[in-house]
Amino acid sequence: MKSVSHKMLDYRLLGHAKTIILFIITVAAMFSIFSADGIVSQVHLQSSAIEIEVSEVFQIHTTERRIKSTVAGIPLRITQQEIKEVRSANQNSLNPPLNVTEEERIEWFRKKLPEFEIFTSNNLSRKFHRRIQEFFNNNKCEVQFFMTWISPAESFGRRDFLAMESLFKVHPHGCLVILSGTLDSMQGYRILKPLLDRGFKVSAVTPDLAFLVKNTPAESWLHEMKSGNKDPGEIPLAQNLSNLIRLATLFKYGGVYLDTDFIVLKSFAGLSNSIGAQSIDMASKNWTRLNNAVLVFDSNHPLLFKFIQEFAATFDGNKWGHNGPYLVSRVVERVAGRPGYNFTVMPPMAFYPVDWIRIGGFFRKPENRADSRWVKAKLLQLSGETYGVHLWNRQSSRIRIEEGSVMAGLIYDHCVICQYVYSS
Repeated sequence: MKSVSHKMLDYRLLGHAKTIILFIITVAAMFSIFSADGIVSQVHLQSSAIEIEVSEVFQIHTTERRIKSTVAGIPLRITQQEIKEVRSANQNSLNPPLNVTEEERIEWFRKKLPEFEIFTSNNLSRKFHRRIQEFFNNNKCEVQFFMTWISPAESFGRRDFLAMESLFKVHPHGCLVILSGTLDSMQGYRILKPLLDRGFKVSAVTPDLAFLVKNTPAESWLHEMKSGNKDPGEIPLAQNLSNLIRLATLFKYGGVYLDTDFIVLKSFAGLSNSIGAQSIDMASKNWTRLNNAVLVFDSNHPLLFKFIQEFAATFDGNKWGHNGPYLVSRVVERVAGRPGYNFTVMPPMAFYPVDWIRIGGFFRKPENRADSRWVKAKLLQLSGETYGVHLWNRQSSRIRIEEGSVMAGLIYDHCVICQYVYSS
């Protein structure tokens, strides 16, 4: 009898334990479901503002469709890491091969064309114009800003985010559109969310390249490029497409274009139809080179049309800067003084107060009193004459911002969230 009692007690304890385990599993599953629902609810709220449907937000590129989550919400972190790796590999695979003939490169480009999503039309790109109009019409925009981002969303770093912070610090009622298919996504929404939560008006919108260049000289260039019969050059095509997109966007809508490595210091509200000189001749005071990292123009401006015309007529994907800074320099030199063009060339101090060779000095902390006096004097100078500082990301991206440096002073005076400054 005693043995039977012990067995009955063991079964009851075992049954009780099973009940507890089942309860814990059930609660965990319900928590997972509710958490997932919470995330989706947030996406729905944001999507109603920027016209991204949940089904579109979760679109994954063709090469990523093999990566599937078996239980929603549980292996999400693993899946995102796998997606990141695939996207990184895909991005590298779209860089043109080096040391090949033009014919070999064109053949490579034909094979890779389906992977260049910027050339394809999808549900988001087809809504491009409507979304742009609604975004600007539904917001009282002090200034219309545009940026481009053709790289993967995960490569949008802290320094790029600091550029947006500085923009909204100076223009709290400004509106920013980031022309990007990769940031027009769930991952992009998470990146922009800290700014959206603070009420700033920013939206990532997948561009419709065919729509942007329609009825411009670049329309035939795009058609030839999409046919696979044109040499894209050795320079990654994304870089040159960014040069074209900024020109076509301003020609269509007007506003201010900024690179994502530009720290805004002063309001652009009083500027119109302006481009900045990168360098000048010290004797004559005439500019020697312009740059296209900052462009301020009305829509349909004739100089923008000339820029687009030059891009289509002289495109060369093998020379760095040929379709960007050197392009705007060539065109402005030709049209300067002609009637019908109304624009201003701003001095280097306006947008490019430090050149790419010396940008590193802005990041370094002072080592002695003389250095400290220089930092203080430089910050005072920049506060009066400069609209912003181009960081020349190709040269400075790996340089850390050191405490007490010029950059540290600029960032702390022009940030809105002010996190991770010294790790940027």
